[in-house]
Amino acid sequence: MVGDARAPLPGAVLFACNFNQVRSAMAEALLKLLVGKEIFVDSCGLKRALPLNEDDEDGPARADPFAEAVMAEVGYDLSWHRTKTFADLEDNSFDVVISLTPEAHHRSVELARSRASDIEYWPTHDPTLTEGSRENRLAAYRQVRDALAKRIAERFGG
Repeated sequence: MVGDARAPLPGAVLFACNFNQVRSAMAEALLKLLVGKEIFVDSCGLKRALPLNEDDEDGPARADPFAEAVMAEVGYDLSWHRTKTFADLEDNSFDVVISLTPEAHHRSVELARSRASDIEYWPTHDPTLTEGSRENRLAAYRQVRDALAKRIAERFGG
């Protein structure tokens, strides 16, 4: 049916934010949950994230523990995630680059300037700014996760 046809998926998608510990890491995971291995999905940040604990001192930082917790609630293990920057990307030929912060958007435009990449800007609240109890902070991370999941489903089908 014509009404049921979905737009073809891009071959490669990059999500970018400031440190690649929360928003872009969750977005990468959510798109992978939606499309599996149909497309290549990656994420990065503008700046090198600081390790969250002493065990990570010699290597890239891990995802934020609250991001790990809320992604586990939807069946995704984010404990494997190690942060990276634009400079750490092995390949920068993405069909779609989605920036989640104003700072990352500026860098994404530079990345795509010499390519035919589609650049999208999805302003996304930073849940790390939320204060209060553990439950209050988790609620903020869930809101970001759910907003990203909705936007990803709308954009990529699902």
